[in-house]
Amino acid sequence: MRRVTLTFRFAEAADVPAIVALVESAYRGDASREGWTTEADLLDGNRTDVQAVESVLAAPGSVMLLAEADGQLAASCHLDRHAGDAVYLGMLAVQPSSQGQGWGRQILAEAERVARRDWSANTMTMTVIAQRPELIAWYQRRGYLPTGETKPFPYGKDRGGIPRRPDLHFVVLAKPL
Repeated sequence: MRRVTLTFRFAEAADVPAIVALVESAYRGDASREGWTTEADLLDGNRTDVQAVESVLAAPGSVMLLAEADGQLAASCHLDRHAGDAVYLGMLAVQPSSQGQGWGRQILAEAERVARRDWSANTMTMTVIAQRPELIAWYQRRGYLPTGETKPFPYGKDRGGIPRRPDLHFVVLAKPL
Protein backbone atom coordinates (compact mmCIF):
# COMPACT_ATOMS: atom_id res chain seq x y z
CA MET A 1 0.00 0.00 0.00
CA ARG A 2 1.30 3.45 -0.97
CA ARG A 3 1.93 5.75 2.00
CA VAL A 4 -0.04 8.98 1.55
CA THR A 5 1.03 12.18 3.26
CA LEU A 6 -1.84 14.19 4.67
CA THR A 7 -1.88 17.96 4.41
CA PHE A 8 -3.85 20.04 6.89
CA ARG A 9 -5.78 23.29 6.60
CA PHE A 10 -8.78 25.06 8.11
CA ALA A 11 -12.11 24.79 6.33
CA GLU A 12 -13.69 27.60 4.36
CA ALA A 13 -17.33 28.11 3.36
CA ALA A 14 -16.79 26.30 0.05
CA ASP A 15 -15.78 23.14 1.97
CA VAL A 16 -19.11 22.77 3.80
CA PRO A 17 -20.82 20.30 1.40
CA ALA A 18 -17.76 18.03 1.34
CA ILE A 19 -17.49 18.11 5.15
CA VAL A 20 -21.16 17.17 5.55
CA ALA A 21 -20.75 14.30 3.07
CA LEU A 22 -17.63 13.04 4.87
CA VAL A 23 -19.20 13.16 8.34
CA GLU A 24 -22.39 11.47 7.14
CA SER A 25 -20.40 8.71 5.39
CA ALA A 26 -18.31 8.06 8.50
CA TYR A 27 -21.17 7.91 11.00
CA ARG A 28 -24.50 7.04 9.37
CA GLY A 29 -26.11 4.77 6.85
CA ASP A 30 -24.79 1.77 4.99
CA ALA A 31 -21.71 3.60 3.69
CA SER A 32 -20.53 4.07 7.28
CA ARG A 33 -20.45 0.31 7.81
CA GLU A 34 -17.40 0.14 5.54
CA GLY A 35 -15.40 1.67 8.40
CA TRP A 36 -15.45 0.99 12.13
CA THR A 37 -16.71 4.41 13.32
CA THR A 38 -20.33 3.87 12.35
CA GLU A 39 -23.16 4.84 14.68
CA ALA A 40 -25.73 3.28 12.33
CA ASP A 41 -26.73 0.64 14.89
CA LEU A 42 -27.36 3.32 17.54
CA LEU A 43 -28.81 6.22 15.56
CA ASP A 44 -30.80 6.90 12.43
CA GLY A 45 -31.08 10.21 10.61
CA ASN A 46 -28.34 12.71 9.94
CA ARG A 47 -25.21 13.28 12.02
CA THR A 48 -24.89 16.85 10.74
CA ASP A 49 -26.10 19.15 7.99
CA VAL A 50 -25.03 22.22 6.02
CA GLN A 51 -26.51 24.63 8.57
CA ALA A 52 -24.70 22.99 11.50
CA VAL A 53 -21.31 23.05 9.75
CA GLU A 54 -21.86 26.65 8.61
CA SER A 55 -22.60 27.53 12.26
CA VAL A 56 -19.34 25.91 13.36
CA LEU A 57 -17.40 27.98 10.82
CA ALA A 58 -19.16 31.20 11.81
CA ALA A 59 -18.73 30.84 15.57
CA PRO A 60 -15.85 32.71 17.23
CA GLY A 61 -13.13 30.35 18.44
CA SER A 62 -14.49 27.48 16.36
CA VAL A 63 -12.87 25.85 13.31
CA MET A 64 -13.06 22.73 11.20
CA LEU A 65 -9.64 21.20 10.65
CA LEU A 66 -9.34 19.33 7.35
CA ALA A 67 -6.88 16.65 6.27
CA GLU A 68 -6.40 16.10 2.55
CA ALA A 69 -4.78 13.21 0.73
CA ASP A 70 -3.80 13.81 -2.88
CA GLY A 71 -5.98 16.94 -2.88
CA GLN A 72 -9.11 15.12 -1.68
CA LEU A 73 -10.82 15.48 1.70
CA ALA A 74 -9.71 12.52 3.82
CA ALA A 75 -10.60 13.52 7.38
CA SER A 76 -11.99 16.40 9.41
CA CYS A 77 -12.69 17.47 12.97
CA HIS A 78 -14.25 20.37 14.83
CA LEU A 79 -12.24 22.37 17.35
CA ASP A 80 -14.00 24.75 19.71
CA ARG A 81 -12.07 26.98 22.07
CA HIS A 82 -13.71 27.09 25.48
CA ALA A 83 -13.17 29.71 28.16
CA GLY A 84 -9.86 29.20 29.91
CA ASP A 85 -7.37 26.74 28.55
CA ALA A 86 -9.59 23.95 27.16
CA VAL A 87 -10.45 23.05 23.58
CA TYR A 88 -13.36 20.77 22.69
CA LEU A 89 -12.83 18.26 19.88
CA GLY A 90 -15.84 16.90 18.03
CA MET A 91 -17.09 15.42 14.79
CA LEU A 92 -13.81 13.66 13.99
CA ALA A 93 -14.42 11.80 10.74
CA VAL A 94 -12.26 9.75 8.37
CA GLN A 95 -13.36 8.43 4.99
CA PRO A 96 -14.69 4.92 5.80
CA SER A 97 -12.77 3.26 2.96
CA SER A 98 -9.53 4.76 4.30
CA GLN A 99 -9.96 3.95 7.99
CA GLY A 100 -7.17 1.87 9.48
CA GLN A 101 -4.38 3.81 7.72
CA GLY A 102 -3.58 6.05 10.68
CA TRP A 103 -5.36 9.12 9.33
CA GLY A 104 -7.51 9.45 12.45
CA ARG A 105 -4.38 9.45 14.62
CA GLN A 106 -2.76 12.03 12.34
CA ILE A 107 -5.64 14.51 12.35
CA LEU A 108 -6.04 14.06 16.11
CA ALA A 109 -2.33 14.85 16.61
CA GLU A 110 -2.65 17.91 14.37
CA ALA A 111 -5.74 19.06 16.29
CA GLU A 112 -3.80 18.77 19.55
CA ARG A 113 -0.89 20.71 18.05
CA VAL A 114 -3.22 23.49 16.84
CA ALA A 115 -4.89 23.69 20.26
CA ARG A 116 -1.52 24.03 22.01
CA ARG A 117 0.20 26.29 19.47
CA ASP A 118 -2.63 28.59 18.35
CA TRP A 119 -4.79 28.70 21.48
CA SER A 120 -2.30 27.87 24.26
CA ALA A 121 -4.67 25.13 25.42
CA ASN A 122 -3.69 22.82 28.23
CA THR A 123 -6.57 20.36 27.87
CA MET A 124 -8.52 18.76 25.03
CA THR A 125 -12.01 17.49 25.89
CA MET A 126 -14.65 15.55 23.99
CA THR A 127 -17.85 13.60 24.44
CA VAL A 128 -18.35 10.08 23.11
CA ILE A 129 -21.50 8.01 23.15
CA ALA A 130 -21.04 5.66 26.11
CA GLN A 131 -22.34 2.74 24.07
CA ARG A 132 -19.26 3.02 21.79
CA PRO A 133 -16.66 1.16 23.90
CA GLU A 134 -14.36 0.51 20.92
CA LEU A 135 -14.22 4.24 20.14
CA ILE A 136 -13.64 5.15 23.80
CA ALA A 137 -10.81 2.59 23.88
CA TRP A 138 -9.27 4.11 20.72
CA TYR A 139 -9.19 7.55 22.38
CA GLN A 140 -7.87 6.08 25.63
CA ARG A 141 -4.92 4.59 23.71
CA ARG A 142 -4.18 8.17 22.64
CA GLY A 143 -4.18 9.52 26.19
CA TYR A 144 -7.82 10.58 26.64
CA LEU A 145 -9.32 9.45 29.92
CA PRO A 146 -12.88 9.49 31.25
CA THR A 147 -13.40 12.43 33.59
CA GLY A 148 -16.28 10.71 35.41
CA GLU A 149 -18.69 13.27 33.97
CA THR A 150 -21.56 12.17 31.74
CA LYS A 151 -23.98 14.15 29.61
CA PRO A 152 -27.47 13.21 28.50
CA PHE A 153 -28.22 12.39 24.89
CA PRO A 154 -30.46 15.11 23.39
CA TYR A 155 -33.56 12.97 22.96
CA GLY A 156 -36.36 14.77 21.14
CA LYS A 157 -34.01 17.08 19.21
CA ASP A 158 -33.56 16.76 15.47
CA ARG A 159 -29.82 17.42 15.61
CA GLY A 160 -27.48 14.54 16.24
CA GLY A 161 -29.72 11.74 15.01
CA ILE A 162 -32.72 9.68 15.91
CA PRO A 163 -31.92 7.23 18.72
CA ARG A 164 -32.56 3.54 18.11
CA ARG A 165 -32.42 2.78 21.86
CA PRO A 166 -33.49 4.57 25.05
CA ASP A 167 -30.24 4.43 27.06
CA LEU A 168 -27.84 6.62 25.08
CA HIS A 169 -25.66 9.12 26.91
CA PHE A 170 -22.22 10.63 26.56
CA VAL A 171 -19.04 10.19 28.56
CA VAL A 172 -16.63 13.09 28.78
CA LEU A 173 -12.99 12.35 27.96
CA ALA A 174 -10.06 14.70 28.50
CA LYS A 175 -6.36 14.77 27.80
CA PRO A 176 -3.75 17.15 29.17
CA LEU A 177 -1.85 18.77 26.31
